[in-house]
Amino acid sequence: MLTATVTFSELSKNSKRVAETLDKERRLLVTRRDGQDLYLTTADYDGDREETADVTARLLAALIDTAGGVPVIRRALPAVFPWVRHLAAEELGEFVHDLVDALNDAAQLDVHATLHRTVVEWRATARVLADPALTAQLTRAFPEEDHGEVPAP
Repeated sequence: MLTATVTFSELSKNSKRVAETLDKERRLLVTRRDGQDLYLTTADYDGDREETADVTARLLAALIDTAGGVPVIRRALPAVFPWVRHLAAEELGEFVHDLVDALNDAAQLDVHATLHRTVVEWRATARVLADPALTAQLTRAFPEEDHGEVPAP
């Protein structure tokens, strides 16, 4: 989906024209030289996006609670996250539950960082597991020596 773009200067100088564009496009990317880019959207469009996230999260949560739901989700995940093939069955189950919890946080609490963190952390786990040398290095036994108490940060 291509999003129409305007500059922050254009928004401040020609707000009426930008608002007219927004009425047609429903969402605009506002680029800025001195800060993060912004999205400008209509309330209706934002409401639609929230409803989409909510329905998706609730549907996945309900699917997990059905008898055959988890196997269906597990079979579908590689199409979305190809790296899950490196996860063991138990890890894949944990990822599914973490993913649904994070989707619910996004939909119900408007907290999106949890979803991003969940995907990043599980992808990093898969990356380690995909490399046998790295897996061996990170899962080797520690020496029996004790280096004392670790001070609090």
